[in-house]
Amino acid sequence: MDVQIIAVDMDGTFLNDRKDYNRDRFLNQYAQMKRKGIRFVVASGNQYYQLRSFFPEIEQEIAFVADNGAYIIDGKEEVFTGRMSDETIAKTLELLKHYPSSNIAICGKQSAYMRHDESDDYYNYSKQYYHRLQRVKNLTSIEDQLFKFALRFPLEELDQALANLKLELAEEATAVSCGHGDVDIIVTGIHKAHGIQLLQQRWQIADNKTAAFGDSDNDVEMLSHVNYSYAMQHANEHVKRTAKYQIGSNNAEAVLDAIDLLLDK
Repeated sequence: MDVQIIAVDMDGTFLNDRKDYNRDRFLNQYAQMKRKGIRFVVASGNQYYQLRSFFPEIEQEIAFVADNGAYIIDGKEEVFTGRMSDETIAKTLELLKHYPSSNIAICGKQSAYMRHDESDDYYNYSKQYYHRLQRVKNLTSIEDQLFKFALRFPLEELDQALANLKLELAEEATAVSCGHGDVDIIVTGIHKAHGIQLLQQRWQIADNKTAAFGDSDNDVEMLSHVNYSYAMQHANEHVKRTAKYQIGSNNAEAVLDAIDLLLDK
């Protein structure tokens, strides 16, 4: 096995449930990656500005597939920024009126945004994942390059809401579950695998030289795309069927254990 890219989802995968990881152990692994010429990629539905805060020592050396592939950074360089059309944004907001219990944020290159009347609970929850987050009067006149909706539904409404959004937006956007009642709506064709593919092309690295780790439905395209795919033990059956390998718990450093094995090859 000659892996040249290691890509990790964050929540429920690389991070433990305390939203942290064994930093000393990983930095030692990263030093080995550098010596071997292996690229490290953070691939998450979360915001770039949040993701880079987990890697202060190396943030300008590694790559980020942020916001489920809508914003891609390689070191200090922007590789790709998606754009959701004004028509799709307006249609999505209209559809969400049927779900008054839902919480809505919309994400862009500069920041994420929510209406000023969203609850403090949702604002504080979202702030964990979107370090740049602004309250605005409305979501229809934001001066930013917007590329994603981040939604939260009561668990009892989630399945029906997700199915309806997938049906109504099928031609323009993709609704995907991120776990725990969270749903992202992203431009069709933009996902983590799209980001990995752009980086592979940029670095001239093949699919069969790439490893990826994930646990949720928004990881499925990425796990399908790479040759060495790993699902966490708590992943749903769809994710487990997609991945080639299953590993242990995010609370037991299972990803770091697997990286050790990859580095020993």
